Amino acid sequence: MSFVQQKSSPNKPSRHRRGIERFFAIVALINFCLVLFDYSYIPWRDFYFHAVPAFTQRYDFFKGIEPHRETERYLAQVNALKQQVELTGLQSQETENLLQELQFLSNEMIEDNPFAEANKSGALAKIKNQIRARMHEESAHKAFDLFWSTQHLSPQNLQQEFNFFDTQLRPLIETNYYRDIGTNGKFVDKFWLIDLPFVVLFGCEFVVRTFAISRKYPDLNWLQSMLRRWFDLLLLLPFWRWLRIIPLTVRLYQSELVDLEPLREQINHDVVINFAEEITEIVGIRIIDQAQDALKRGDVANWVLNPESRRPYININNTNEVQAIAARLLDLSIHQVLPKMQPDIEALVQHMVINSLNQSPLYRQIQNVPGMRRLPEQLTEKLATDISHSAYSTMSHFLQDPVVMQLSNQLVENFIQALQVELQKQQNVQEIQSLVIDLLEEIKINYVKGIATEGVEKLWEESYQLRKIAQQ
Repeated sequence: MSFVQQKSSPNKPSRHRRGIERFFAIVALINFCLVLFDYSYIPWRDFYFHAVPAFTQRYDFFKGIEPHRETERYLAQVNALKQQVELTGLQSQETENLLQELQFLSNEMIEDNPFAEANKSGALAKIKNQIRARMHEESAHKAFDLFWSTQHLSPQNLQQEFNFFDTQLRPLIETNYYRDIGTNGKFVDKFWLIDLPFVVLFGCEFVVRTFAISRKYPDLNWLQSMLRRWFDLLLLLPFWRWLRIIPLTVRLYQSELVDLEPLREQINHDVVINFAEEITEIVGIRIIDQAQDALKRGDVANWVLNPESRRPYININNTNEVQAIAARLLDLSIHQVLPKMQPDIEALVQHMVINSLNQSPLYRQIQNVPGMRRLPEQLTEKLATDISHSAYSTMSHFLQDPVVMQLSNQLVENFIQALQVELQKQQNVQEIQSLVIDLLEEIKINYVKGIATEGVEKLWEESYQLRKIAQQ
């Protein structure tokens, strides 16, 4: 049962049930938003880190993320340098030691590339480009050595260089991280701790729904009842969580929180238009090919010419329905229809008789005799009435005469037998089969050409208009 059929059920859910449906739809929406956020966290962590740093530091726990020791030590050393400069100035031995340590850490960072573990080598490349451009050096090693030296730093540019580091280099360095790897060889991911309450809730709901379906449809076992809501199982999977978009869409549609009817109609339209033409061609060609194969094998000729080879026809009431229908229609035509049409028949016969008599010289001479002008018209009226009555009486008599019916049946049977005898001649059979096969081939070619020319768009529009009329 599709979710569209479930929604269009004539038994509309009660307000209480609709409220429950909407509650679970909203919960599914919240859960899917969390899933999307979790999928986006690693690729967009730099954005989250600068936009909501406090939240990012808490959420790092669920992804097994912790600050990288090497880059954290580098930033701590820069902070220590700032404090030392404020205490003792640039020319102190303590400051010189810190500058040498930063030179060593800079070269170590370039050589070891601590950004590679987080797949952030691009950040290191930006750092090297920034420092080379700042110091006008081709080598990043020399650029850092010069940058962290009293040869370059002075009381006049010290604050400016610290600002450059804080705005251009620090944001790239502090976004680096280390991510734990579990015993299975994959990165640690504790999103299941957030997802678990939702899975438990959806699992309980699925059990209740399955029980309700099994009670409503006693003929279904539990497995069949579960399959009625198979898409809800996607809410319980701890992997491929992006598939939850399917049950979410179903729930939003069924609870009428979102009107997806235009989207569903457009999808149906696109699917039908894309596949209907090919399917129609294949089905039509397949039917014609089967008919041609049957003709080539002689199945049709054998079926027509050898009645004894046909499979026995199952008769459920011991009545030949075709003969009974034909006899009933003939009886209605003669006893019910023809009497009502008798005036029209008489008028037609009279008109035909007058046209025939007008061609006779004797009839025109009689009309010229004084007092005899109306006599021909009266005679034709009487003649037309007599002819119609005579024909009707004859047909009624023949219909009730068993001898006439027997002779008519015998005539039909003899005609069929004579036709079968002539058709059984090999020359006639081959000629008719060849003509019919060629006719089917022409039909097949023109059928495909017609579909390719007209397409199925027109048929779809007609079907759509009929559905709209039926729904009114």
